[in-house]
Amino acid sequence: MQYIMTFFWTFLLTEMLTYVVSSMNGAEFNFMTGLILSIIATILLFIFSALLTDDQAEQH
Repeated sequence: MQYIMTFFWTFLLTEMLTYVVSSMNGAEFNFMTGLILSIIATILLFIFSALLTDDQAEQH
């Protein structure tokens, strides 16, 4: 469930960002661009969370 909700919120925020930036640039909104960016961002979030374990946080 954690992975699904992470992707859901990443997807929503990325689509909003894509819409706002394309609107400010006067370009056409492209749904697939936001979808691809949200998939990449979700994978990066999972990698960062795996690299930053609780053991490393306790040492600092």
